[in-house]
Amino acid sequence: MSNGAMEPIDSPTDWVAKHIRDYVESNGEKGHHWRGMDILLLTTTGRRSGNLRRTALIYGKDGDRYVIVASYGGRPDHPLWYLNLLADPQVTIQVGADVMSAQASTAPAGERERLWKMMATIFPTYDQYQGSTSREIPVVVLTPLEGAPLDPPDEQG
Repeated sequence: MSNGAMEPIDSPTDWVAKHIRDYVESNGEKGHHWRGMDILLLTTTGRRSGNLRRTALIYGKDGDRYVIVASYGGRPDHPLWYLNLLADPQVTIQVGADVMSAQASTAPAGERERLWKMMATIFPTYDQYQGSTSREIPVVVLTPLEGAPLDPPDEQG
């Protein structure tokens, strides 16, 4: 079965799963702007299961690229979505009503510093998260692929 035919499995965290449902059902009307921040939906392919996995994340913009942070609340391990995109960097994102394919990459050191400052301005708690873990929290750049816009989820055949 191709990934395009599979329904994504949403975050197991109840409030995140509800946020995702509201976002998808409203085509981004509910949930894109949340507590003064912009939120996108990231769908990765499970590195072990091959299942599509979807979560909601705060994002910033860097030109045409979207920037997210793999903070996992400052926990010692990387979030599973980050491990998934390391294994398969081709992802799908929904930003408001726009659904597109994107290529994910971890920002290299020099770029990470600049993008980290940008993201910590959007969500200052990221600095606290970094201070609470020994791992360097990755900053991820999502570059939309050419011809990337897809139909909204409720219009896909």
